[in-house]
Amino acid sequence: MWHLVWRKRSTMVAVVTIVTGSNTGLGKEIAQILYSKNAKVYLLARSEEKAHIYIASKPLCRNRALHLLFNNAGVAFPQSGAKTEQGYVPEIGVNCLGSFALTKLLTPTIISTAKISPPNSVRVIWVSSNASEGFTPKNFVHNIAHAENLTAVGKYFSSKLGNYLHGAEFANRHMADGVVSVSLNPGALDSDLWREQRSLVQSFLRATLLHPTIYGAYTCLFAAFSSEITLEKSGSYVAPWGQLWDVAPGMVQAGRSKEEGGDGTAKEFWEWSDEQVKKYL
Repeated sequence: MWHLVWRKRSTMVAVVTIVTGSNTGLGKEIAQILYSKNAKVYLLARSEEKAHIYIASKPLCRNRALHLLFNNAGVAFPQSGAKTEQGYVPEIGVNCLGSFALTKLLTPTIISTAKISPPNSVRVIWVSSNASEGFTPKNFVHNIAHAENLTAVGKYFSSKLGNYLHGAEFANRHMADGVVSVSLNPGALDSDLWREQRSLVQSFLRATLLHPTIYGAYTCLFAAFSSEITLEKSGSYVAPWGQLWDVAPGMVQAGRSKEEGGDGTAKEFWEWSDEQVKKYL
């Protein structure tokens, strides 16, 4: 559990972190806890697309260390018909492609940091959801490429599966570089993720299902610091409120390459994502 991990860390004065979606909600809670331990915290907030490109163009990303990247920014159930400036449904454009583009830009800095840091200490954290298990990995890239045809639930659930697949494929590609990749379900939280919902829906969720947002931060920080998560476990999945978790068999298969006995969906999604963002990088 998170509190057992945190008690061992008196200070993080040398730790450099980036937290996306950090002006409110889960990202804000993560950033506040990190800052309280003297970590250097870079906050990325809306608009996500512009902030991603801005921060990655700065000297931080070219010349300095980056130990932890929290890909947290996300939206859920936006207004019907909404699109990003690039023409994607927000769930895919923000939740998947924005995080993917940022990670691509920061990867050289992340790798160089891992080379001079203690083992298992440099990590990329992908905030997914248990909604990831509610969307089939079968024909995933085709469905994502035509996400406007999905239901509102399908758009959100598919984006959360996309976060898991990006995390799995990053692990496949960068284990040899010493970088740990972890995806997670932060838990059902009373956060600004639901900002697009009507107040009546928000009230119902708060009364029946949702937990304080800081609990989700505990999940994320377990993923970032737990000694249980080593390089050999890169690609693992963390569940509330800080425990390793076995995802559905179909997700495991989708996350593995064909050479590893999987079906290669994560690789296919990575390559599709790369094609979408390369003209902006």
